[in-house]
Amino acid sequence: MISAQEILSGVGSFSPSDLLLFEEKATRRIFRKNDMVLRQGEICQSVYFILSGSFVQFQSDHETETIIELHLPKEWMYNHSSLIGQKPSDTAIKAFEDAEVIELSLYHLHELIARSQSFLSFGRIFDQANHRTYLFDNALSPAEKYQYIKKSKPLIVQVFPVKLIASYLKITPETLSRVRANC
Repeated sequence: MISAQEILSGVGSFSPSDLLLFEEKATRRIFRKNDMVLRQGEICQSVYFILSGSFVQFQSDHETETIIELHLPKEWMYNHSSLIGQKPSDTAIKAFEDAEVIELSLYHLHELIARSQSFLSFGRIFDQANHRTYLFDNALSPAEKYQYIKKSKPLIVQVFPVKLIASYLKITPETLSRVRANC
């Protein structure tokens, strides 16, 4: 069982009483494969720390699904623009496999911040989009994109099929297969 201290270690430093507050407000949840965490059009109300399993964040136009993010254990997961702006989500989040998470609602996060300024350091998890921005704002070649995700999220290539990884990298599955063969 992972402790509150381990969950929050990437967020900041917390006192023992802060850790107890977090444990009081956070909720453990189980998702089965294909369960929806967030549907397109819903407003994201929580952040989730993935204890086990993996998730896919995608946009769907009813014909195709475009992968926006692939989430792995020990990562925080949420829809950034929906959570921050409290507006309908343009993506959906679905369990790729059976999973367990710790959920912290925005309401409870605000309660934690009101009780301890240490929880202001949660702002760090809202900077996670930076690696995705790097991936797509730097005109990387397919090989460079693949090397970047292998370095930043090495489990992706072990958990997700080529088709999903290719969609995430915005390249064809055939191109990704060629890149992987040459690495």
